[in-house]
Amino acid sequence: MKQFQFDYHSITTLKRDLDKISLWCKSRVFSHVVFQIYSNSMDRGQIDLVCDVISQNFPDSIYMGCSTAGNIVDGHISNAEISVVCTIFEYPTTQLKLLQYTMDADNAVDVVGSIKEEIKANPWVKAVELQLTTLGVSMTPFCDAFKDVDPSIAIFGGGAINPNLTSTETCVFSNVGGYSGKGVLVLLMGGEDFFVHTTHVIGWKPLGREFVVTKAKGPVLYELNGEPAYEIYHRYLNIQNDEHFIYNTLEFPLFYKRNGIDIMRAPVACNEDGSVVMSSDIKEGVKVRLAYGDPWTILASVRKDGRNIGVFSPEIIKVFSCVVRRIFWGKEEISSETLPLQSIAFTSGFYSSSEFLRTGCCVNQHNATLVIAGMREGKGGERYDFEMPEEAFSGKVSMINRLATFIDVTAQEQAETYAKLQLTSITDSLAEVFNRGEIQRRITQCVTSGRPACLVMFDIDNFKQINDTWGHKEGDNVIQEISRLLRRVADETGVSGVDAAGFNMTDFEGMCAKEYELHGGDFLQPVPVILNVKSPIGRWGGEEFMVLLQDSSLKTAIDFADRVRVAFNDITFEKAGRRSVSAGVIELRKGESADAAIVRVDKALYRAKKNGKNCVVVSEGENDG
Repeated sequence: MKQFQFDYHSITTLKRDLDKISLWCKSRVFSHVVFQIYSNSMDRGQIDLVCDVISQNFPDSIYMGCSTAGNIVDGHISNAEISVVCTIFEYPTTQLKLLQYTMDADNAVDVVGSIKEEIKANPWVKAVELQLTTLGVSMTPFCDAFKDVDPSIAIFGGGAINPNLTSTETCVFSNVGGYSGKGVLVLLMGGEDFFVHTTHVIGWKPLGREFVVTKAKGPVLYELNGEPAYEIYHRYLNIQNDEHFIYNTLEFPLFYKRNGIDIMRAPVACNEDGSVVMSSDIKEGVKVRLAYGDPWTILASVRKDGRNIGVFSPEIIKVFSCVVRRIFWGKEEISSETLPLQSIAFTSGFYSSSEFLRTGCCVNQHNATLVIAGMREGKGGERYDFEMPEEAFSGKVSMINRLATFIDVTAQEQAETYAKLQLTSITDSLAEVFNRGEIQRRITQCVTSGRPACLVMFDIDNFKQINDTWGHKEGDNVIQEISRLLRRVADETGVSGVDAAGFNMTDFEGMCAKEYELHGGDFLQPVPVILNVKSPIGRWGGEEFMVLLQDSSLKTAIDFADRVRVAFNDITFEKAGRRSVSAGVIELRKGESADAAIVRVDKALYRAKKNGKNCVVVSEGENDG
């Protein structure tokens, strides 16, 4: 595999470069010649001219290309509007096939179906390179449609983009289908002596709090946490909704997880209603965070992956780097992450609107990402030492890392404080169960939803005697003990839904769980486990307790009440000795109000007290016995 990379300046220089390639080919044996044309210009006349000259000089070759936001030649960004990369495949076993399809929002999945048919018809395929127009097309269905392709086949590529980032006009072109403003180029590569290695680098760090996508449709993000998406960028980053919006927000993509990996979504426009057009669709319910690039993390990832690529011994390296990264690095440092790859092999590519890479069985559309594909023919010879000088980023790195850590810790502390305040407002500090207001709210919520449930109301018998005889401290001990008993029996009978017995308000870590354990994110946002209990327990007042057994039968509720009663009888208090408890049990009725249900269970408890205490009375109908 041999590669020639050069910039286009004029027809004269182009022909001179092509003559050099032709001369090399005459003295070698080769199987395929592929020209990839990257255009940092939408001048179709110039694009057509370059394509025509290449076609005339190499009529049997493949040529393909797209519009870009910058071309990468010899590992660094080119100053030319058009760059040409010629790859010559030398092994006779290597096979290539170029496809081009017109693609829009209506037929994207059908296009993948056609690509899969081609892959199936050509079992030699080992890699699929994509160059495609993405604006206006929901790419998630497109990506998901590749899931059933042989997992050993690498799929990677980049999205065409207009050099003027505010313009939606992009293009792809080839000698198969010509120039197209809505299309996808597919280069199938393979053969027994063809090998490919792919990876990707992100390096963007999530910052601050999480936001939930509460309203979205396709690539349009309407609301985060119930308010216009633009407000988040305005409030936290002071970004205005003007002609500079895209340039000011590109460095702050949204960070979330999809298919088990980190994904970015970059804003590309803001509408008058405050909705934000993202680089691709994002689903409702997803939890996102704003992110910002960390140079140290980026370069450390490039070092790590560069060494792995060096072990693979590629002959050429293709890179697809997001335009976000170009803006982030700036003019002077823009090649910091791509130029080191040139020490391994010929490195070329372009700055794209989106990057595509298959990880496992899933093809993902990335943003703010560097996708790398190393290729070679043959088993691989000398392993290349990856050379990457230590850059003087110490000041910049230190600032970003420290700011990111400060923001994360501050956000975490705020989340913990909020969780504590939330818990304090709805719980009884002595009994460590819900207070009356919260248990009543949950009963009302359950009744309104029509969910089947039972109520059990407990009252400690002769509790006033305990306080009068042995003091309120002993009374508090009795309250705490029955509370622990209620939680333990709820766990033992399987009605709590969580480890209610492990709840301890004095141990915040014990009563909370990390957010990712509950919601699938990776940001530590403590959430009280007790809030998720299926059958909440509440202190109704004084010595009375109320338990809401959701999704439980009347028989289960009766058994629960009696187990609590018997177990409480077996407890011997230091001063008060053995005590007893009475209980009333009801099953919620359809159409019954929460207040009516509470009156019924209170009457059942009253009858238990009237019948001699230390018993359970069930209210089953109008004529309760």
